Amino acid sequence: ARRERKRPRPASPLGTVGWPYTATVLLAFLAAILASLPTSHAFYAPKPISTATRHQMIGNVFGGGGGGDKEPQLPKDVKDAISKCRGAVQKGLENKISRMDIEMPVGANFGVENKKGGSKNKRGNLASMTGEDEAQEGLTMEKLQTSDRELARLFVEMFQPLGGPHIAAVFNDEYLADQARRRWSGDLSAECNVVAIDRKGKKRGILNAGGKKGKKKKARGFAAKMAEEMEEDNASSGPFNLPEGTEVAIFVAPGPKELIAIERICGEVGMGTCIILLNARLSLIEKYTTEEARKLFVEEFETVWSLTAASQEDAPGCLIHRAYPGNWILARKPAVGPPKTIAAKEEGGAKFTGEECREAYGTIEVSELEKGTEKLAENFAGWFK
Repeated sequence: ARRERKRPRPASPLGTVGWPYTATVLLAFLAAILASLPTSHAFYAPKPISTATRHQMIGNVFGGGGGGDKEPQLPKDVKDAISKCRGAVQKGLENKISRMDIEMPVGANFGVENKKGGSKNKRGNLASMTGEDEAQEGLTMEKLQTSDRELARLFVEMFQPLGGPHIAAVFNDEYLADQARRRWSGDLSAECNVVAIDRKGKKRGILNAGGKKGKKKKARGFAAKMAEEMEEDNASSGPFNLPEGTEVAIFVAPGPKELIAIERICGEVGMGTCIILLNARLSLIEKYTTEEARKLFVEEFETVWSLTAASQEDAPGCLIHRAYPGNWILARKPAVGPPKTIAAKEEGGAKFTGEECREAYGTIEVSELEKGTEKLAENFAGWFK
């Protein structure tokens, strides 16, 4: 009997060239799939990414915020203000803005540190809009520092997708930095490097990271004391630098003195590192030390979020607001009813000046009763009820 010859199977186009070629094709195929995924899915791809791309990815995971609203919407309470601020920051990251200025009301209570204490005011209070009104109740230095620290804590949490080692919360001095370390210790959503521009503030009797006062040191000899002093001097000497690997630096309520260090840092790290100023109050600075400094803080830093009082001499009871990429608006809360926008800048317009606020305020009708009884703190307290 004739044996039937087995028909040869058709050769596989991959099998004819061996496994190396097959593996190469498969890897190329997987790479093509990963490249087609949305940006938010790219967190799962084990490949290096640029800092600009990382910033955009962080923005995508923020969620919410209403940053895409065509018409600017004033926040109704603290929670809404944070949500909208988050959305504005997200938009800034998507547009590769790495120099951001954030300004919240003076002394605002964000309710971060009093959650465990069961505070009656759970939503927080934005009544404290400006330090110009000395009649505001209970606005102390401690409350101002708490407000700035709470805002910093919220921003640290926003950027947690980067990982704590890549986030730096920068305070003006070591005392303020240590306060943050104590309160954020053990909180996984607040992981970051907490550092200070002025590192000579350790001798102010502050609490350590464990929340307890340091134990009294035993009497030591002259040599031991000298060694300790030299160690402290070495730690605090030299110009301030960000921790290695920092991708987002959050500077908390810097003043004119700290802005000098920030200007140097911006030049050293370049645009690849995101620099965020919280409550720097740049609009209150009348003159900068150099033209380069003025250009940096006035032109290069983008006001991504601002919620502040207008000059009460020019526009009593009015507030100036901007949420990137929206325009600047001037609004007022009447005695009855919701807040009303009384003026808005055109696209690309600068912040309202005192004269512009006065002109806009002059176009609205204010009753004699409101003129006689209106107080800044009381008026703004009504914004968020």
